[in-house]
Amino acid sequence: MPEGDTIFRAARTLHLALAGRVVTRFETVLPALQRVHEDQPIVGRSVEAVRAVGKHLLVEFSGGHVLRTHMRMNGSWHIYKPGERWHRARAAMRIVLANEEYVAVAFDVPVAEFIASRDLVRHRELAALGPDMLSPDFDQDAAVARLRERPDAAVADALLDQRAAAGVGNVFKSEALFVSRLDPFRLVASLTDDELRRAVEVSRRLLRENVIDAARTGTPEWGGSRRTTRRMDPGARLWVYGRTGRPCRVCGSPVSCRKQGRDARLTYWCPTCQA
Repeated sequence: MPEGDTIFRAARTLHLALAGRVVTRFETVLPALQRVHEDQPIVGRSVEAVRAVGKHLLVEFSGGHVLRTHMRMNGSWHIYKPGERWHRARAAMRIVLANEEYVAVAFDVPVAEFIASRDLVRHRELAALGPDMLSPDFDQDAAVARLRERPDAAVADALLDQRAAAGVGNVFKSEALFVSRLDPFRLVASLTDDELRRAVEVSRRLLRENVIDAARTGTPEWGGSRRTTRRMDPGARLWVYGRTGRPCRVCGSPVSCRKQGRDARLTYWCPTCQA
């Protein structure tokens, strides 16, 4: 699933390609979007900005329209030059936004809707989000307080709750808790304020480092690999995620994995380092 860093990078890439330019082509296979386009055409409008809010991606058009997309498990946005061959099959296309210089294509996006700009602050899902970990205005105290409101949740599940803090997904959940040396199955109520604050600080740092590193290397949002170890070896990018049974990079103990939470998401951890 795309996490906060991926959506942030996608928004940054789309903003560079679309913002300030007039839409010359809009195409979609999603009936709800097509109906809006027929009543109030998107072609001829300019894109004012593209931004990420947690795992939501917002394309803001002139005239007060906003396109909200959520990638869920498999969605992605790609950028092409006109006439360039797509990396995905046309059957996977859900939305096309084009101007004279670029073609933006959303593949396998399961959630997409137009929202009036004036209604953004009242949008049910957006309004429920916790502080965005990649926002320059991130409020760490507010995020910690929201996590405290979930005392009976395991800390790994609490970090995934976008209503507590927006941006963390399954990879960064496991990686941040390893770096924080916290047992992912401990209840939030059992954590000290310092432990909970450390989990938030590390989660945000890892997200930000991956965004900055992607910008430095020119990695497109649909490619590249996350890195949490700061090691240059491509085979040593992550501490525990996806490394079931392999030796911990710190102590050598076998990395463990099990399903956790209501959605049975996989959690990876070192039983020794995170005891």
